[in-house]
Amino acid sequence: MQLVRLGFLVALMSAAALPAIAADDAPRARDLGIPFDGKPGPLNAITDVAGVTVGVHTIIADPSADVAVRTGVTAILPRGEATSQKPVFAAWFALNGNGEMTGTTWVEESGFLEGPVLITNTHSVGTVHEAAIRWRVEQGSPDDSGYWWSLPVVAETWDGFLNDINGFHVRAEHVFSALSSAKGGPVPEGNVGGGTGMTCHEFKCGTGSASRTLDVDDGQFTVGVLVQANYGLRDTLRIAGVPVGKYLTSDRAYAAMPGGPRELGSIIIVVATDAPLLPHQLKRVVKRAALGLARNGGIASNGSGDIFIAFSTANEAASQSGPVKQVSTISNENISPFFQATVEATEEAIINAMIAGRDMTGHKGHTVRAIDHAELQRVLAEHNRLNPVSE
Repeated sequence: MQLVRLGFLVALMSAAALPAIAADDAPRARDLGIPFDGKPGPLNAITDVAGVTVGVHTIIADPSADVAVRTGVTAILPRGEATSQKPVFAAWFALNGNGEMTGTTWVEESGFLEGPVLITNTHSVGTVHEAAIRWRVEQGSPDDSGYWWSLPVVAETWDGFLNDINGFHVRAEHVFSALSSAKGGPVPEGNVGGGTGMTCHEFKCGTGSASRTLDVDDGQFTVGVLVQANYGLRDTLRIAGVPVGKYLTSDRAYAAMPGGPRELGSIIIVVATDAPLLPHQLKRVVKRAALGLARNGGIASNGSGDIFIAFSTANEAASQSGPVKQVSTISNENISPFFQATVEATEEAIINAMIAGRDMTGHKGHTVRAIDHAELQRVLAEHNRLNPVSE
């Protein structure tokens, strides 16, 4: 992970003063004994879908006593290094549209996602959008029209409680870093990338991922999900079906705000699969991410941008020019297991983002506490919803 230092160097701060970030060996939700339905892939992450890579660039700096930078960029590349040359079938859905995901008009019209999905903070969408085009140009040859034509998909959630969001600290080089560092394997979670300054249900949250494997039509397929979670109030939080938010009431992030706690955030959900699903089927799948969000207490409030995108890495040749293309597809009669996998993976990805979060103090001294793992386990155990945890 890279740290960008602006003004007064973070290196001058004491170690105790540094904002916490998730450790590579941090426990995930299942490690705490939290029960989930379904069978995860080997990594329990979006990168269980073969070819998908994820990169993050995290920006943490304190240029002055009153200004704190807690933000970043996350990049999801559907086909890794081949992402710019080989579009994927895709679809998107807005459960509540008080947010932004650029490029979706063309996704809807064409049925293809033609490049990476990038996620950042609300006021950095423009910078990331331009940088994504520059990255596309630098990738090599133009498209079949002779131009480096590009409508990037850039999504956002608002980190202005912890981050100096109007300082415009995200720059093109940070976008390039996220894209160039994208890789398979375990996905960084919690206070990283675009999720660095994010909060959900008034706990420190951020980036999370999960996956499910399923057997359909005599084939084994994977559904993977990545979220940037930044939504919800404490009272509605449910984990494993237990209304834990009603029991974990201390250290409320927004309690001191004028008028009391209020919904301030959004969530971006990216769904990937290697199953041969066509755009209209992916539209059906991506809508089901809303049900995973609801399982955890998300209500898609008026102030929330709950925007989702799904893509399939199958049918690799479908976008190439030339004669009529043959594509394969899962029958609609067999699509319901993908709905279920999306719901389950979304639910777990959000909780993984929360479990990976670490206490953070940011802009204007605002502090958001991470969920207390031991207290959460206690509440779940009291409701007989905690699996045994191996030592």
